[in-house]
Amino acid sequence: MKKIVMLFLAVGLVLWAFQSLPAQEEQQEPPAKPPEEIFEKQAPTYDSEGRRDPFKDLLAGSEIEERGEEEGVTSYTIDDIILIGIVKVKSKYIAIINGPQGFPYQIKVGDKFANGFVLTIDDSSVVFRQTEDRGVPLTRPRDITKEINPEER
Repeated sequence: MKKIVMLFLAVGLVLWAFQSLPAQEEQQEPPAKPPEEIFEKQAPTYDSEGRRDPFKDLLAGSEIEERGEEEGVTSYTIDDIILIGIVKVKSKYIAIINGPQGFPYQIKVGDKFANGFVLTIDDSSVVFRQTEDRGVPLTRPRDITKEINPEER
């Protein structure tokens, strides 16, 4: 008797589930299409009312290059650098230096610094030509030679 009651309950439950499915499908209609006016693109506008416009470029492009500080080796003075080593690549010498922060850089003949440039590089030394001293141009340029320690050669 219990088995028959359980069978009727199971069949009734299955039938009820199948009857409710079409009703759910009918209830799910596709959403209505919104009017075209909603999707019109409008350019943003801003009324400053005497205040600065936050969307305006503050540096105005060309001022960036003028204001930008020199980066890398060109911002160091000749007195600030330390000669680490010299490498010969395809019959040309390249010097390896440390800046004030300890970062290594490669320099070659003609590279500029804040107060001069590289004049010559040979197998054991680098000659710098100092053209300024603390921002004041020198009347007669001065040559500064930095050598590698004999133990490091």
